[in-house]
Amino acid sequence: MGNDKDFGVVVLISGSGSNLQAIIDARLPISLRAVISNKANAYGLERARQAGIPTEVIDHRDYASRADFDAVLQQHIDHYQPELVVLAGFMRILTDGLVEHYRGRMINIHPSLLPKYRGTNTHARAIEAGDAVAGCSVHWVTPELDAGPVLLQAEVPIHPGDSADTLAARVLEQEHKIYPEAIRRIASGEIRWQQ
Repeated sequence: MGNDKDFGVVVLISGSGSNLQAIIDARLPISLRAVISNKANAYGLERARQAGIPTEVIDHRDYASRADFDAVLQQHIDHYQPELVVLAGFMRILTDGLVEHYRGRMINIHPSLLPKYRGTNTHARAIEAGDAVAGCSVHWVTPELDAGPVLLQAEVPIHPGDSADTLAARVLEQEHKIYPEAIRRIASGEIRWQQ
């Protein structure tokens, strides 16, 4: 571990891969072993290719059930023997079996100050509630959605007249800072899974 870059990471994406790009740009003491997407047109795959990272596409629509898809996904992830699996905009609810397989080795970033606003539409919900601040959270992935232990958070003020989109843009800037930092701390041993 440490600076020898033996700390292997696999990143799962579904979309543009802006958090993936932030991780690549941070030049962390890790080995980005693969980027796997469930969507062939995810721009994040191009970001990975430009950085020389192996890519794979496993289309969930090719599988009869969520469990079938997750079983194949797990095989592909395990092929790379990662110390950490990073969900970076991977828009799939994972089965309990897959989550348990990577317990203490899988993290996610969520666009709210957890435990507030688990699930979707977080920015609109924060504005509607009249909150003064929103933000993002990096957390360990557990079977309960967006409920795993929080590793890092960043707050963003909600301005009068903010829309969900304007708030989302400011939150995303913070995501790009704290997600690489959380990975760095895990790779260095500063943050460890504690049951």
